[in-house]
Amino acid sequence: MKKALITGIAGQDGSYLAEHLLSLGYEVHGLVRRNSTPENQSTRFENIIQKLQLEYGDLQDISSISKMLQRVQPDEIYNLAAQSHVRISYDIPQFTAQTNAIGVLNMLEAYRLFCPKAKFYQASSSEMFGSSIDEDGYQRETTPMNPVSPYGCSKVFGYNITRNYRNAYNLHIANGILFNHESPRRGSNFVTNKVVKSAVEIAKGLRTTLELGNMDSYRDWGHSKDYVKAMHMIINHEKADDFVVATGKTHSVREMTEYVFSKLNIDYKKHVVQNSKFLRPEELKYLKGDSTKLRSTFNWKPEYDFFALMDEMINYWKNEL
Repeated sequence: MKKALITGIAGQDGSYLAEHLLSLGYEVHGLVRRNSTPENQSTRFENIIQKLQLEYGDLQDISSISKMLQRVQPDEIYNLAAQSHVRISYDIPQFTAQTNAIGVLNMLEAYRLFCPKAKFYQASSSEMFGSSIDEDGYQRETTPMNPVSPYGCSKVFGYNITRNYRNAYNLHIANGILFNHESPRRGSNFVTNKVVKSAVEIAKGLRTTLELGNMDSYRDWGHSKDYVKAMHMIINHEKADDFVVATGKTHSVREMTEYVFSKLNIDYKKHVVQNSKFLRPEELKYLKGDSTKLRSTFNWKPEYDFFALMDEMINYWKNEL
């Protein structure tokens, strides 16, 4: 039985990845950051919690990481833990950098010292590309990185330091450069779930307005379920490498909002207002990923398209509310 360690297991991706690895027969360990309300931390994996082995730890506390890696001796390490909200990274830039940059370095040092034969996956982000777009309108593995947020900057460090450790110490370290991916498990302060949940609340008479920031930014949205399967493929490739994970199609926040409200027979223009507090100091207007390398290497193909993703999230909130 293979053993996997997932940092950030309480998150959207961590919970779906844990389910996927358990279905493949893995023994799954998870690093969980202590929270004053632990009930909130397990909501995403309550259905499998008895099958998981969880320990408290934090990427900023290298002792907790070291002890867990020494004890577990995992075959695969998935470093998904992060301060993952781009807009909030402007409010807490130091914490974002400490977690997303120095936290990765802490993970790598503990990994190098205590279980260097394991395979390591680093969750990198399309936000690293920032305003850099190739001439054909896509971003791919070779696209220069020009991040436009503290989050994007911190992720570039994590990406580069993993590549450095891979080459310097001959370690099996891979990067998945994931474009936006959503699901019903996405935090409701992220724009997709915020729009869907609020639209259902409006349809049910629980609220009247929805406040958004820039509605004309474009994103490449996929489903987390599809993307965690790509993570497992990437980490188990015979050669440690870096891969973009994306659908290759882009939609604006306005298009997404219009689609969600229309599915509920509501005119979004009567309920949506713009609030400047949700605008970023430097806006990222456009992301669209070219995942040709991933698809040709592993024959990966997402099961969900944008509309199936939105429909699933709408149905979730209709039942939940």
